[in-house]
Amino acid sequence: MSDAAEVGTRTGGVLAATCISTLVVNANTSAVSILLPAISADTGTSVTTLQWAVTGYSLVGAAVIVTSGSLGDVFGRRKVFQLGLLLFVLSCILIALAGSGGMVIAGRVIQGAAGATILACGLSLLSVANTGDAQVRAVSLWGAAAAVGAAAGPLVGGLLVDATGWQGLFWIDAGIAALCMVLTALTVRESRDPNRPKTIDYAGTVLIALVLTPLILGVTQSGEWGWLSLATLGCFAVSVGAGYAFIAVERRVAVPLVDLALLRNRVLVGSTIAILIGAGTINALMYLLSLYFQDPATLGLSPLEAGLATLPATVGLVLVAPLVPRLAAKFGGRQTIGLGFALTTGGFVIVALVNASWTYTAFLLPLIAIAVGMGLSNGPASAGATAAVPENQVGGASGISNMARYVGAAVATALAATIYGNVISAQTDDGALPDAALASGLSVASWVMAVFSFLGVLMAFVIARHRAAKGTLADAAAAAAAQSFTLPTSATPGQDAPENV
Repeated sequence: MSDAAEVGTRTGGVLAATCISTLVVNANTSAVSILLPAISADTGTSVTTLQWAVTGYSLVGAAVIVTSGSLGDVFGRRKVFQLGLLLFVLSCILIALAGSGGMVIAGRVIQGAAGATILACGLSLLSVANTGDAQVRAVSLWGAAAAVGAAAGPLVGGLLVDATGWQGLFWIDAGIAALCMVLTALTVRESRDPNRPKTIDYAGTVLIALVLTPLILGVTQSGEWGWLSLATLGCFAVSVGAGYAFIAVERRVAVPLVDLALLRNRVLVGSTIAILIGAGTINALMYLLSLYFQDPATLGLSPLEAGLATLPATVGLVLVAPLVPRLAAKFGGRQTIGLGFALTTGGFVIVALVNASWTYTAFLLPLIAIAVGMGLSNGPASAGATAAVPENQVGGASGISNMARYVGAAVATALAATIYGNVISAQTDDGALPDAALASGLSVASWVMAVFSFLGVLMAFVIARHRAAKGTLADAAAAAAAQSFTLPTSATPGQDAPENV
């Protein structure tokens, strides 16, 4: 085989391994909410407890997403990527064999670390394996795979629950990830960053988890413990204390998890908050609707039907995203973000008006509004996060925005689950019928998500003017992937994506 053919084979192998693994990780992540009622019925664990299978995944992902990339730079990207795939395979097997809700949650926590590692190191491997236009094409395909996986997950999950039981998703994902390990071993060369300091901010990683875990625990248990109980306040105190410790550590370490100096950048902070709100509200929505649509007291849909019913909020978001970069280039990024969050707010307000008599068609318009709104806000916010900093700080800004996605998903899902469960319990105790109690729970949680979305509108006023993406095909792929990961765009310093990729 000639040198050119060998290089082409290896490059194709890197592209296949990283894109397939990214698609599987994102599909698995978005499918889990659809599976929760089936897992609850099979394990005897309440859905309220099983929300930790969603929030625990995001919590660990927030702590690991930056650190795993750093580990790859120092110890070898292929090695750490393979470790992520191995953890993913083991976590899938653990979940598929789980006989209790606790084992499912434990598996999902491990999967959070695995998924974040696969995404961070996979993109790094892909970037170093290609140069110039080939790199732009490869990263664009990776972004498209991430978007397709996130959109297809609920439908695939619902289909597999009906066909194989909820365990089928995890067995299939374990098999695909194992094949990716073989493909990576055969085609991917090792790479490191020789210029990066060898120190890793392990303390920052632990402290991020220490900030989020007691915070989510306090929010989740507030209905049982009481908001002003010693246990709840103690959780919040630990979270605040860990936050102060995190800031102290980040000021002193050689290579911090979060460069605190970047937080003085108004555009970056505004974009990051917008990303956090967007990721939080869409994950909370998918969690709530997955439960509401499948409950026998309301719509009583099967898992497959529920997966189909959520398609307007997943596929719609991806379909709208490619149109957004050119819209943002024409009218401005912050205007597009503001319009997107305004539509999302309106969609949540409509859902908040739900009553027990609603059929699925009543949800269709607000789901489309939320999908279009999310599509409009995600891409420009992600592009703004990396466009607002100098070229040597793009990696740090991208890390902050990616961490924000996981934080938003963890906190908002936990809050929505707590509100939903507490309202249903209170309504039931007051003698409400099950369908009315469920509708009230969805209504109150949706009002809270509407408030968060409106805060996103306000972020559009905070974000100052910044360099806009040109609207290339690469920008469209980055916008589609923005619900999962921040990719470079033509607005990123040092990036000049061509018009045709």
